[in-house]
Amino acid sequence: MEKYSFVVADPVGLHARPATILVNQASKFASNIKLIYNGKEVNLKSIMGVMSLGVPTKAEVEITAEGEDEKDAIASIEKVVLEQKVAE
Repeated sequence: MEKYSFVVADPVGLHARPATILVNQASKFASNIKLIYNGKEVNLKSIMGVMSLGVPTKAEVEITAEGEDEKDAIASIEKVVLEQKVAE
């Protein structure tokens, strides 16, 4: 299992635009990818799941990937998070 943690930088939190970016990136991989916030975990490939968490700005979240391409999945998601300025 691979993990990546970050603090949400967007002043509105993990709203539709950054959530869509994360979901689209996660959907490219076969691994089981989860977003964890405040003790709750959802499938990162589900926009409804991600939005249901209501992640605010400055919140720390963790992404985990488990499967055949877990290393590539986490590396790719981390790159997109930083490029899109989703994380601080």
